[in-house]
Amino acid sequence: MANRLINEESPYLQQHAQNPVDWYPWGEEALEKAAKDGKPIFLSIGYSSCHWCHVMEQESFENPEIAEKLNENFVSIKVDKEERPDIDRHFQEVYQKMNNKAGGWPLSIFMTPNKVPFYSATYIPPIANYGMMGFGELLDTIAKSYKQDPKMLEAKGVEVLNALRPKSKIEATKIDEQLISIVTKQIKHVYEKEYGGFGDAPKFPHASTLELAINLYKLEGDSEILEILKHTLDSMLLGGLYDHVDGGFCRYSTDKMWLVPHFEKMTYDNALMAKVLLRAFRLTKEEHYRSAAFETIDFMLEKMSQDNLFFSASDADTNGEEGAYFVYDYNEVKEAFEKEGIDSKLLFELGITRNGNFDKKSIVRLQESRLKDTPEVKEALAVLKKLRESRKYPFIDRKVITSWNSMMIITLFEASKEEQSYLDKAVNSLEALEKKMLRGNELFHSVLIENQPKVKGFLEDYAWLIAANLSAYSATLDESYIIKATTLTNEAIKRYYRDGKWLLSNGEFKNFEEDYDMTYTSSLSLMVQNLLTLRSLNEAIYEKFAFQTLQVHSYQLMRQPISRPTLTDAAIRYIKDDTIIKSKEVNLKALIKEDFSYPYTLLKVTRDENFEICSNSVCFATVTTLKELKERIEKL
Repeated sequence: MANRLINEESPYLQQHAQNPVDWYPWGEEALEKAAKDGKPIFLSIGYSSCHWCHVMEQESFENPEIAEKLNENFVSIKVDKEERPDIDRHFQEVYQKMNNKAGGWPLSIFMTPNKVPFYSATYIPPIANYGMMGFGELLDTIAKSYKQDPKMLEAKGVEVLNALRPKSKIEATKIDEQLISIVTKQIKHVYEKEYGGFGDAPKFPHASTLELAINLYKLEGDSEILEILKHTLDSMLLGGLYDHVDGGFCRYSTDKMWLVPHFEKMTYDNALMAKVLLRAFRLTKEEHYRSAAFETIDFMLEKMSQDNLFFSASDADTNGEEGAYFVYDYNEVKEAFEKEGIDSKLLFELGITRNGNFDKKSIVRLQESRLKDTPEVKEALAVLKKLRESRKYPFIDRKVITSWNSMMIITLFEASKEEQSYLDKAVNSLEALEKKMLRGNELFHSVLIENQPKVKGFLEDYAWLIAANLSAYSATLDESYIIKATTLTNEAIKRYYRDGKWLLSNGEFKNFEEDYDMTYTSSLSLMVQNLLTLRSLNEAIYEKFAFQTLQVHSYQLMRQPISRPTLTDAAIRYIKDDTIIKSKEVNLKALIKEDFSYPYTLLKVTRDENFEICSNSVCFATVTTLKELKERIEKL
């Protein structure tokens, strides 16, 4: 029999609609039920493509005995973290404070009816394992403790919530050019020399850090930073984390060599990594970066889009088996190669062996990323793609998220500077997203593609849609995009800005946005970048908001910039200043595809016949030809 989640739109909540657990969606009904019955709340937060969320569902939420314990002693609430990032962020902070370490998904929170948390965990096994109490035993223990002394548990939770309150006193310090050397040293220190990337397993792409590395190299010419960038990208592109058959990046690697991923593919990872690859190509002119970027974009267009909008994620599992769609049996590939007349030596080149590299099967991994450009390897990969066509594709969450779509639109505009055919796709996607998610100045966060949105937008949605409009301007020089970006920025400031801090949401959880980059770029940091761009292209007033934000976060920024790559880049940009090239539109059109050696170079349409080269405060040079302009820019 279905529970209350059957009426929800979220694909993740729908996945749990047939559980024997009497799930409630987040809302007043559940909170009032808990208060009326005097029961604690069990809150479970996850998302549709989360492997360990599926595991906990199968082991515990489908278990009749565990469901009975939950139904008898708790009010159970299920939340899709992609639909409600504000709820997820609040309780992730609770988990971190309680456990002194970062959380994850599924997130498991026990709290009072008035939302005071007193116990937190992530995945919980059904019986004692991994050094953890079993879920059934834990439920019995918590239910007994709550009946005996609920006030004691609530007092513990109040201490945690008090600790989460922001400090009233802001510690500020001077931001200066030392920041460049500090973050450069930190990048070199955390760099993993053997296989690239930052830190040990599990390894995440860290796209924001790679973007910062590109800008640092352009500013300083540090060959070691360039090598870190190239070695990291080259190692990822060998395969595993990167899918050579369909294209696109998986969420993260479980090992240090980027071989065995969790196989889910998220829109934000693919958007951000494709953009990094495009920038790396422009910097190095190494063709395999552009090829991988285009393959990633084309994967998103082919598998993950409809009506010019992008879905949020695809699953890791097929029929309950992790990676089943992605991996290959040695004999099936050998037989397919023989049938197509492909040399069997390519099995080794593609990492396909008898013993395999993942549960006796093989994840495709090249011996060298550039091998992919050879006709023989391309032909072999086409055969592997054909083998996949007979398999069931993993579940796709058809939810459209404004911020994540905006990331993909930004990447399409970047790609259009290399391949003109992507420009129409970018323009059409931006129009489709705004038509779907924008009502006047009210922005919405997420919706199933066939429905109308109900979940109101968060800071991240405004920040990324502003950035998408600014990217549209950089690729087209159409000033209507500047107007839209300005309108959205004014709305974001009104809704979320609080004296140098930014609210994640102005709903029931008024947490302040963090300045560090987590699963993707901090929206606070992105807002600073947006404000600096609008300062240079529109009105100087936006610099005030950028400066105050940098000041409020300056203390941690100057000490641990590696954790804040986007804000660090914004601070360096603020110190160094933008270079703005001004001229009439027809002159600037020739510069749209130019990869300037100075990373903070913008184009601004004016009525000038010549080219003016300016900072934010003064124009310091005028030249008449493109050749003179490029020579002058190179000397900056």
